Amino acid sequence: MTDILLLTFIFLVAGVASVPIATKLGLGSVLGYLIAGIVISPLLAVLNVDVVAIQHFAEFGVVMMLFLVGLELEPKALWDMRARLLGLGGGQIGLTTLAVMAIAMVFGLNWTVALAVGLVLALSSTAIVLQTLNEKGLMRSDGGQSSFAVLLSQDIAVIPMLALLPLLAVPEGTFVASDAAIVEQHTAGEGNGGSDDEPTSDHGHDDVAHGEVGHADEAHDASGHGDHDAHGSGLSLVDGLNGWQTALVTFGAVGAVVGGGALLTGPLFRFISAANLRELFVAGALMMVVGIALLMSLVGLSPALGTFVAGVVLANSPYRHELESDIDPFRGLLLGLFFITVGAGVNFAMLFADFFAFIGLTLLLIAVKAGVLLILARVFGLVRDDSWLFALGLAQAGEFGFVLLSFTVANSVLPQALADQLLLIVALSMLLTPGLFILYDKVIAPRYSGEQERAPDEMPEGRRVLIAGAGRVGGTIDRILRAAGYECTVIDYNSRRLQILERFGTRHYFGDATRPDLLHAAGVHEADVFVVAIDDREKTTELVRYLRENCPNVHVVARAVDRDHVYDLWFVGCRDIIRETYDSTLRMGRSVFEAMGHEKPVAQSLVDKFNERDRESMVTAASVYKMGVAPHENEEYVRLVRDLRPEWEASLAREMAELIEKGKAEKA
Repeated sequence: MTDILLLTFIFLVAGVASVPIATKLGLGSVLGYLIAGIVISPLLAVLNVDVVAIQHFAEFGVVMMLFLVGLELEPKALWDMRARLLGLGGGQIGLTTLAVMAIAMVFGLNWTVALAVGLVLALSSTAIVLQTLNEKGLMRSDGGQSSFAVLLSQDIAVIPMLALLPLLAVPEGTFVASDAAIVEQHTAGEGNGGSDDEPTSDHGHDDVAHGEVGHADEAHDASGHGDHDAHGSGLSLVDGLNGWQTALVTFGAVGAVVGGGALLTGPLFRFISAANLRELFVAGALMMVVGIALLMSLVGLSPALGTFVAGVVLANSPYRHELESDIDPFRGLLLGLFFITVGAGVNFAMLFADFFAFIGLTLLLIAVKAGVLLILARVFGLVRDDSWLFALGLAQAGEFGFVLLSFTVANSVLPQALADQLLLIVALSMLLTPGLFILYDKVIAPRYSGEQERAPDEMPEGRRVLIAGAGRVGGTIDRILRAAGYECTVIDYNSRRLQILERFGTRHYFGDATRPDLLHAAGVHEADVFVVAIDDREKTTELVRYLRENCPNVHVVARAVDRDHVYDLWFVGCRDIIRETYDSTLRMGRSVFEAMGHEKPVAQSLVDKFNERDRESMVTAASVYKMGVAPHENEEYVRLVRDLRPEWEASLAREMAELIEKGKAEKA
């Protein structure tokens, strides 16, 4: 018990200490976890900790993550992705496999070994990529959606890979001389002062006994194949069955997941809700995910794929948000633990024995995969920074590589020494991935911030109303004004959205409304009203600042994300600010009052009174607001709110009570 508590404490301290620092420095949580793993790896070695076993457990976070991703997708949305799944995903796997295979053969590997290496390294890290895309808010971008499609295709492709790899096996101990030569060359310490006194087998094997990544004999499996797949032991529903029987059982299991998710989830959670215990909902959600993963493992399929399908089935379920909130904390903790084990599992003895060779091979792998992805991005219409996000984000090898390497060694496809080296390259590429995202954020994305692949449209003259943003807010405002006879100029830089609108006969203009030259071309100085409805907090604030400083005669109506954003916009000079969810919230409050028995005029009066007092309080508080300083860290702001809040609340309570009594009297 003490050992478990000590190990748990070490991992928690490592994560809690490193991630806030990494996030503060703009490095992201994933890199923070990876660095934490590297820092504690010597301590884990001293304690003789089996890092691989912990990593095997932590990979269940990937399974949970794909279940949550599935909950965000409706079946129709998944069907709409079919071109990306087959084209982008299939193309990436096929072309990357061939490219890596060709390079491996240039290095002298036999074609069967080279093909196995290509298949292993073609896969990318679902855990790192999806976590980072979600964290940076890039999941909804074209590059993020394309990356997700490729990752899902790779997860599906693991199944045929596990069927193909045993066909590449050679009799044990009969690897060709060229294979043995390559293995010897890269483990003999070339270029680092190594000597013949350092035997090949010493590099890393003493360390992997302590659980470091690189011991391919360990069952290491995010897809659920584990020891059964690699060593022929464990529970299975398809052992001893022929081809058609295995297919029948497999399709039956998938059908059970789809049918069970659609038909049994409601009765199950209604039964659980009878106990009225929160912990039972959590237990029920975990039971569902673990049960699906177990069923997929028993038929030789990927648990991650199975839980993703279940998530898609439940995307329209009334219990969707309950499942999401129950599972998300476990997903986050397990993924954090997984990233720590990747950092802790780097075989530094093997790495430092031939440092430049391993770094060079890792960078070569990243360059090859990024090159293939850039070509596919161009073919499938990804442009500008989306193509680079797609290419750099998926350029690493992935956690499924651990699975396949263990599997190839057990089936005499790869020699043990080569598998150890490949495991190190996989781990290093995953370790470098957060750096690639930083490269995208700091270097590549800013280069495209003021550019468009499509040239800005020529703006019409003489329009009295300009609208920045053709999305949900800007598009609706345009429709309202057009209905009243006003012609608007609506500017948006999302060319795909504009193409969709044009199919319905709606004409907007392409361009970046934050660019002064485009605003000038649109006649901003002659406009009466400028509506800022773009879905970006920082860009909204900067655009409003520019308009107030350079076009003081233009009335600016700005969309605010939340209360703090209202203060930011007020600070830069805007006085007509609409919180994007505020009015709908007031309407919901009015509906609640009506449901409580108040007449509609009384309910509207109560909401209007609250709105009036809330606006007054915000104007007062805005006078001491400091842009760039969080309200709770602004001592003057905190002191003002604490001093005036009791008076505000008491005054509002009296006035609303009077309205209620007046309504009762009128009703009587």
